Amino acid sequence: MSVNVVLTASKFAAGILGHSHALIADAAESTADILSSIIVWRGLIVAAAPADPDHPYGHGKAEPLAAASVAIMLLLAAVGIMARSTHGLLLEPPQKPQAFTLYVLIAVIVIKEILFRFVSREAGSVQSIALFADAWHHRSDAITSLAAGLGIALALFGGPRFAFADDAAAIIAGGIIAWNGWRLLRPALNELMDAAPDVALIANIQSAAGTVPGVNAVEKCIVRKMGYQYFVDMHVEVDPRMTVQQGHDIAHNVKNKVRQAVPSVYDVLVHIEPSQ
Repeated sequence: MSVNVVLTASKFAAGILGHSHALIADAAESTADILSSIIVWRGLIVAAAPADPDHPYGHGKAEPLAAASVAIMLLLAAVGIMARSTHGLLLEPPQKPQAFTLYVLIAVIVIKEILFRFVSREAGSVQSIALFADAWHHRSDAITSLAAGLGIALALFGGPRFAFADDAAAIIAGGIIAWNGWRLLRPALNELMDAAPDVALIANIQSAAGTVPGVNAVEKCIVRKMGYQYFVDMHVEVDPRMTVQQGHDIAHNVKNKVRQAVPSVYDVLVHIEPSQ
């Protein structure tokens, strides 16, 4: 967030002083970066809070809510950038940007790509879609800066014929941001609606349960994600002649085996079915 504050202030100043709509649009998108980082930060803190009587399954949904908020902010930023640049392209006389704005953008691209790689690595280590969304916010900023740089370069070196390039680059950058926003919104919405996780994860869970002595078959396995963790509902088939105590012991063994094999599984609810 500290880096984003410095970058945003620098881009706003350079865009205003250097007469670059693309750079001002880029600075506006960076302002959304700061807000999105705050949302992700608070969302992760809430998601990590333990379960309580009012939230017996924990607070994990705060994480996809944060991710969805960041994605929506990306979409809104894209609409604003494209609207502002279209207005400038059609209704305002073109202004030639100053050459120093290119140097500002080169520095921004390098710093933003470093931030993207750092945050993306951390997101992968904890499997957080909110952090991954925030990482792509940095990457989208680098992309808009690159587009702005190309537009400014054309406006500077292409002559009066390419005076429109600065605004055109901002419109293209807005389209890229919108695409990234939608790409990040979909998985967040899927998690909020308890969409099934990757089939490989479900297969690992079923495989672990099937190795428990006394389990004849895994009839059903439903998995949903809650923040960093998974909750599993499972039906297993056992010998119909065994006692309730034996079935109870098998259910506990299944739960322990699954949690041991897949550490990201927080809880397993096992329903015992008689084998046919």
